[in-house]
Amino acid sequence: MKAKRVVVITGDQRGIGKEMARAFAQEGATICGIDLLAGGYFCGDVGEKSVLEAFARKVIAEYGRVDVLINNAMPLMKGLEDCSFEEFLYAQRVGVAAPFYLTKLFAPYFAKGACVLNISSSRDRMSQPQTESYTAAKGGIAALTHALAVSLREKARVNSISPGWIDTSGATYGGADALQHPACRVGTPEDIANLAVFLCSEKAGFITGENICADGGMTRQMIYHGDNGWTLNLP
Repeated sequence: MKAKRVVVITGDQRGIGKEMARAFAQEGATICGIDLLAGGYFCGDVGEKSVLEAFARKVIAEYGRVDVLINNAMPLMKGLEDCSFEEFLYAQRVGVAAPFYLTKLFAPYFAKGACVLNISSSRDRMSQPQTESYTAAKGGIAALTHALAVSLREKARVNSISPGWIDTSGATYGGADALQHPACRVGTPEDIANLAVFLCSEKAGFITGENICADGGMTRQMIYHGDNGWTLNLP
């Protein structure tokens, strides 16, 4: 009987992370999650080095290997006006340093055919005002992805997903909100979870070092005044 895959997920207690954990569990995997919210496998702050080390020790002591590592924990989003130096560095610790360090900690224990999946954001290529801490972290993890893919050749495949607008509340959107997406709807956590399961499967065995933007085509569509229900309102 084939052993269950051990899937490590950061930020697994809500939103996209929770749905990815559900999808992999449905595939028969054992889920080892870490989140600030209690109730899962391990409760802790991935922005703290000692927490990452304690988490890794627990996973290896109990399972001895890792088949899939998903770096999903969400960094702080603050901007140029109100983000302190310390807050900016904390966002990078959560969004870039933690994925790097967890990969380093688990690399000696990666099983054959292991995969690392980093969750970036379409903000790695576009921005709103006052989002610098989050956007910098997401750009960093997108670049970290191809660097790790090269370093981990023959040991693990490494890819990233850049979600666009993903609603985690279950709301239904129509009108301009939907039409700004060529897919004609806002995304759901299931959209990202389904892609994650595929990228970490043997069916994606020839894909590594890639970033896939799953945004319903939103970043490919130019919108001007009068397009798809949108109007320009000047002060």
